[in-house]
Amino acid sequence: MQLFDEVGSTNEVAAEQARAGTPSGLVVIAESQTDGRGRLDRQWTSPPRAGLTFSLLLRPRAPVAHWPWLSGLVAAAAATALQERTAIDVRLKWPNDLVVGGRKLGGLLAEVVDDAVVVGVGINVTTRRNELPRTDATSLALEGAEATDRLPLLVSLLRKIGSDYVSWNDADGAPTNLPQTYRGLCTTIGRRVRADLLDGTQLEGEAVDVDAHGRLVIDVDGEHRPVAAGDVVHVHPGAP
Repeated sequence: MQLFDEVGSTNEVAAEQARAGTPSGLVVIAESQTDGRGRLDRQWTSPPRAGLTFSLLLRPRAPVAHWPWLSGLVAAAAATALQERTAIDVRLKWPNDLVVGGRKLGGLLAEVVDDAVVVGVGINVTTRRNELPRTDATSLALEGAEATDRLPLLVSLLRKIGSDYVSWNDADGAPTNLPQTYRGLCTTIGRRVRADLLDGTQLEGEAVDVDAHGRLVIDVDGEHRPVAAGDVVHVHPGAP
């Protein structure tokens, strides 16, 4: 475990360690990030000591074809651990946002680095409303969580993520109960969504499933279209 008062990005630190051959299981934690990134290169910011910001270095034995599930595995484990520790109904917005009532609590960013995977996690814990970077964001404290002490939260998160990762790895990444668990937590399924894909095209329809490969399946005029990557927005009334 490596702990920093301030770094540019915990994912960058973990990626450097991955390239240097550091074994699987390294956890890089920072009190503050100056250049944190979310999905699609969006900036992730949090005031010092107001959140949990950490990255995991994993070297899966599972076939590379199953690696796309790692971000979903970590997201589902994090949501479950937070529910158990805080009594807050933390859910997932596909692919890997942690949400409470449609408000963004945190997110993940998974990156392949040589023969390793680095997964970064950011969660707002005691962040005040005027410190949040967007109007649809929230924190555990703002949601009235029973527990906001960051160390016990971190321990619970790492234990659950570690346990689920070991089980997944021992099964060679074969989907066991992971897809079912993820679907049960995912608020995107059943909603009308717009997906802006990386090639510039756009899909709109009802999100009907997350398939065995972790892709979001969108019903577009009766045709089921799997989406592996892109920016997905909930567009029906009341959605963020």
